[in-house]
Amino acid sequence: MPRIAVVGGGIAGAMLAWRLCEVIRGTAVHLFTGEPHRWADASAASGGLTRAFEPDPALCLEAADSLVELQASPVLREWASYRQTGSVYLLPALGSGTAGLVDLVHSRIPGSISVLTAAELGARGPFRGLPEGSVAVVEKRAGYVSPNGLRDRLLVELARSGAFVTDGQVDAVTRDGEVRPAGGSPVRFDAVVVAAGAWTQNLLARTGLVDGGLRTKVIQYVLGPSAGAGPSAFVDETSGLYGRAYAQGRVLLGLPTDRWDVTPGSVAADPALTTRILDVAESRIGYRPPRGKVRSVAAVECYHPTGGLSLRPLARGVYTFTGGSGGAGKTVLAASRTAARSLVRLLR
Repeated sequence: MPRIAVVGGGIAGAMLAWRLCEVIRGTAVHLFTGEPHRWADASAASGGLTRAFEPDPALCLEAADSLVELQASPVLREWASYRQTGSVYLLPALGSGTAGLVDLVHSRIPGSISVLTAAELGARGPFRGLPEGSVAVVEKRAGYVSPNGLRDRLLVELARSGAFVTDGQVDAVTRDGEVRPAGGSPVRFDAVVVAAGAWTQNLLARTGLVDGGLRTKVIQYVLGPSAGAGPSAFVDETSGLYGRAYAQGRVLLGLPTDRWDVTPGSVAADPALTTRILDVAESRIGYRPPRGKVRSVAAVECYHPTGGLSLRPLARGVYTFTGGSGGAGKTVLAASRTAARSLVRLLR
């Protein structure tokens, strides 16, 4: 039985290790959680929006399959604290491929998805000032999960399955499949998957492994008091604004950042971006809370040039499973299943 190490205890690493336990004996799986990074990683800060529609066809297929599995599994819904809210995805125009992706989602989740014009959407909710020609892809059965809560539950289930869950930082991974824990003895595996998110580059660089083009980028959003009947979970490509209801009567709102190649673990929120988020929210959905009632959250995510959360080989027996271009929680169920099966096939 091949021995496989997964380095990184975020949602991607924990889910991959759990999937591996489904297809091979649990005692062959070793997960190094990477403490203390876990408390500052993107899984802890993620908004957890979960929908089936994505403008990219490959991501759309994985997101749809992930949502189907989530909704079919009471266990996963409980672990992830899943809440169905519906979602809106605003696009500048109805592109040539959008109809095909809507059909794909409809085939997976019948009756959940529809397309509205900007005028139709504006008549039904708080969106305002939408560009002429823009359209909204509306999903009834989308919602959100707690990536941090799901990760924590998976760690418990992994230990119960017989997998080895090791807390503590890993200093390096070598090209011959050796994992070097901080303060511990090196251990060699038949395969090592580095799923350390924003810390992946630094971990690989210590032994000269090429990272395959990974980059770090800041994600930032604000949490403010709920304004009552606001929009469901949404992404607005015409302004960049995204948001959803959050726990304890709060709302989450964010904009993309351009802060690349930053050191993880010590990033601070940008006050100017916080102001811009609130300005855009006021103009697009009429939301402007008192500044003293707003909390800014910033973390660092790992991105790959090709996007998508997938198993990527670096050297013989060494892989990455990260770089999902943000929002990996939407695709992690399907992506982890595919990665686990591919890895086991490669080792046979």
